Amino acid sequence: MRNSILTLMFLTPLCLFAQSSGYNISSYHTEGTKAPNTHYIGEAWLNPIIHDDAELGYNITKATFKANSTLDWHKHSSVQVLIIVDGQAYYQERGKKPVILKQGDIIRCEKDTEHWHSSTIENDVTYLAFYSGEQPTIWTEKLTQEYYDKVPEMLENQ
Repeated sequence: MRNSILTLMFLTPLCLFAQSSGYNISSYHTEGTKAPNTHYIGEAWLNPIIHDDAELGYNITKATFKANSTLDWHKHSSVQVLIIVDGQAYYQERGKKPVILKQGDIIRCEKDTEHWHSSTIENDVTYLAFYSGEQPTIWTEKLTQEYYDKVPEMLENQ
């Protein structure tokens, strides 16, 4: 009986601090789902943190690309902002040289600007992508493995 009373005394305060089930809570820490190899080379995981919220007006996707993985050339009908959360990424806009983005870097890509971004050859990358959900991504050209493999050489010559 004494143990039952002690248990109730311990559990009752915990119940008062439990989260309400009326909230819609998701986790940034969820890896997400493996993306189909449609517009990229390698292995990518996508976690749609906020999607198709008309009132908010933009999407947030957490993407993780394993080392030696890349997206094809593409553009968006809105501005896209990438925040590098972990690892290293390559980023390139059409007509410009590629750059390396590192943890903590933030880059803004203007709407209708053709670009690609990815992990580096040797490092995974996780980033948050902020963009409008009004129109889907426009895929413009395949980024070949041969081109991707030359990026470190292009970076050395800058």
